[in-house]
Amino acid sequence: MHRTPELLAPAGSLEKLKVAILYGANAVYLGGQKFGLRTAADNFTTAELEEGVLFAHERGAKVYVVLNSFLHDSDLEDLPEFLELLDHLKVNAVIVSDLGVIETIKKHSNLEIHLSTQASCLNTQAALVWKEMGVKRIVLGREISLADASKIKKKTGLEIEMFIHGSMCMAYSGNCVISNYTQGRDSNRGGCAHSCRFEYSLDFSNIKNASSDELKTYFMSSKDLEGISVLPEFIEADIDSLKVEGRMKSHHYAGTISSVYSKALKYYREHGNILSTQVMEWERELRKITHRDYTVGSLIEPAGADSIYTEREHETPDYVVAGVVLEVVKEEFLLIEVRSAFLPGDTLELVPFDGDCVQFPASLMQETDGTKCEKSRPGILLKIPYVKEAQQWNLVRAQVKQ
Repeated sequence: MHRTPELLAPAGSLEKLKVAILYGANAVYLGGQKFGLRTAADNFTTAELEEGVLFAHERGAKVYVVLNSFLHDSDLEDLPEFLELLDHLKVNAVIVSDLGVIETIKKHSNLEIHLSTQASCLNTQAALVWKEMGVKRIVLGREISLADASKIKKKTGLEIEMFIHGSMCMAYSGNCVISNYTQGRDSNRGGCAHSCRFEYSLDFSNIKNASSDELKTYFMSSKDLEGISVLPEFIEADIDSLKVEGRMKSHHYAGTISSVYSKALKYYREHGNILSTQVMEWERELRKITHRDYTVGSLIEPAGADSIYTEREHETPDYVVAGVVLEVVKEEFLLIEVRSAFLPGDTLELVPFDGDCVQFPASLMQETDGTKCEKSRPGILLKIPYVKEAQQWNLVRAQVKQ
């Protein structure tokens, strides 16, 4: 059996936490109602935190809570009470970017401290300073290569966490102020408006005969990171945790990413290598979720011009979650909560927690009172055909008709 890293998935809500863990994530990271960088995510109430931590720990998964916003004194006044709650719930670690927050954590709790990528730790000496302050794990910036990450780990003895999949930020380690200027929203205090994804008009007065289209560009938008093809390099570099970006993304994203990367890690544990045919299969699956074009970023060598995403954002995904399985009535039907509309006869696809996806026709569409359904509606409970591989909380998806 070969050692593999932890798979760390985003949990933007309690349900996404459950989906990610059931589909194979070893750990999840999430935010409370304050102190994080994704205020637009659902985030967790106290009751949801308690339920989520219990759900994760019962299944052997860890929970990390983000406290990586750039805090002011008024924020620090409310932090001790929240830290005491996290300590009581036995949260596994907190992710922090601020020196004052670290001191507050050490004063008011026994929580393990992980350093956020927002702190821009990119070298051994900086990592050693953070280690002296009590940090146990460094979330390295996306600017760093796997080779350099391996050196930092060997020289410091710290745990190393790196991003392996998800959206990329054009700013250095996410320290961006474009949203402050364009929208009046502070990116470093949870208000990022993703202004880098907009189309901009450039003024190149010295360029003659340039068309209006040529002077419009998405020059600040990056392609999405996809590291499945270099997974063996992550393992050889002895990276401790593989982080997936995306707390604001869908259940489909959380489940698919967790499923694909957990299968890849399992395959490596069992075989000690990964075949190119397997990588191609996993890549096909990763293309079923909403995404920009993919890149390996700076994992192997510094990202170049080919990592820029030069197209308009695609609004229509290739697949959507048709529903979530609530109950499996053996040999009879699956009861799902509908998330997206579909019609009788449409091809649905069950995404099991383990094993291959199973396609089947929507030959049965019946409401709980027995009424035949001519078109599903989001939010209703619906009986669909029985699939023997199905389990509670499985995702059922449908291909979007273009």
